[in-house]
Amino acid sequence: MSWKLSAALVLAASLAGCATNPVTGRPQLALISESQEVQMGAQAAQEVQQTIGLVDDAALQQYVHGIGTRLAARSERPSLPWTFRVVDDPTPNAFALPGGYIFVTRGLLGLMEDEAELSSVLGHEIGHVTARHQVTQISRAQLAQLGLGIGSILVPELQQFGEVAGLGMNLLFLKYGRDAENQADDLGFRYALTEGYDVREMAEVFAALQRVGEREGRSPLPSWLQTHPNPGERIRRTGERVAALNRPLQGLRVGEAEYLGRIDGLVYGENPRNGFFRGGVFLHPDLRFRLDFPQGWRTQNLPQAVVAVSPQQDAMIQLTLGQGSPDAAAQRFFSRQGLQPGQAGRETVNGLPAVVGYFRAQTQQGVVDGVAAFVSHAGRTYEIVAFTPTGRFAPYDRLFRQTLGSFGPLTDPQALAAQPNRIDVVRLDRAMTLVEFNRRYPSAVPLAELAVINGVEGETSPLPAGSLVKRVVPGTGTP
Repeated sequence: MSWKLSAALVLAASLAGCATNPVTGRPQLALISESQEVQMGAQAAQEVQQTIGLVDDAALQQYVHGIGTRLAARSERPSLPWTFRVVDDPTPNAFALPGGYIFVTRGLLGLMEDEAELSSVLGHEIGHVTARHQVTQISRAQLAQLGLGIGSILVPELQQFGEVAGLGMNLLFLKYGRDAENQADDLGFRYALTEGYDVREMAEVFAALQRVGEREGRSPLPSWLQTHPNPGERIRRTGERVAALNRPLQGLRVGEAEYLGRIDGLVYGENPRNGFFRGGVFLHPDLRFRLDFPQGWRTQNLPQAVVAVSPQQDAMIQLTLGQGSPDAAAQRFFSRQGLQPGQAGRETVNGLPAVVGYFRAQTQQGVVDGVAAFVSHAGRTYEIVAFTPTGRFAPYDRLFRQTLGSFGPLTDPQALAAQPNRIDVVRLDRAMTLVEFNRRYPSAVPLAELAVINGVEGETSPLPAGSLVKRVVPGTGTP
């Protein structure tokens, strides 16, 4: 180890010892300043919004932001630039980025029942930020890089943090240790209670997440159970927190009617307006195009790309939006470092102007061969890239060209009119069971799922008269 590296490690350890945790007042490993923390979070938050997208409902966004900021004002770091946003994703989860940038998915909103439950979720994520849990993990990663001689620390420019600063979306996938999660739960419980919410509702969130379990989805986000500990233990600990209060909790705010009124009409599940698959055919109603992927390939519709992987996992096709005209997008693509362009030229794809060309590229996984098409449609350029490792291209060439050649305008009236499922909140005029409710107000989801989103233990459990109950109204035009 060089003397420079030794000195840097000593300096890092010294600075870590000087950092004080805002929550505990004890020393904490923190190799980035608060301004760097905020800058890092702002950059990652912008990437999240561009990659996943926000729910297009200004009133709902303001509602969630208002609850979050009131809770954050009760925290140990009230001066951070706190922001709370609802992302357009059906997976139930919530995330905190460094510096106070917090996201909750519409999938989680659809699962919860009231404002007190929402406050416990937002309070938990606020706790991760106030206790600087992300900062600790990032700092540990920095020290690990430094120890290997590949890192750089204590620099003001965000981009010089190397792999750590380039996490972007990866910051959403952080898994905290049990102690950090327990501390965040403790803090969220306290913030919600201080703001006057009924903290007994915190256990209801964990119970709902436990019932919903792991769900397969076409989403770039992990589910709650992938990023948080088992809910069963957290339900028990919530009960212990409530018991330790040793005080009556009647009169605390629940906010069921206000909350359900805000999510009434919220999209539930996948939104076909963002594109959907009908068999191996991808249809996009808003952008009015279609693309036929090979039969049997595994497909996924992500916010910024549509991808398909071969059954042997040795070939991939990816559709994204290009920049500029087909000529400009093709020139930008074929001039990338490490890419060798092959035969290319202008073509017509289903009457649309296009540039199509072959290429060879050096990737971190090895050399690949592929073909790319840049097609103009309705004022946009679509970039379709298909590739496979060198030596395997010949058997895929025809299949790749068939997929590229299938891109074209979407004209199917049913697909163009596709609408998503939505939550509909009904006030019961009489007592009934969930089975009776579903018979009277048919839902687009199975009865077991309907029970989960309504926090009902059993399908025959009684629902009192006057209760607000969620159903899922079916959309149209999708398979």
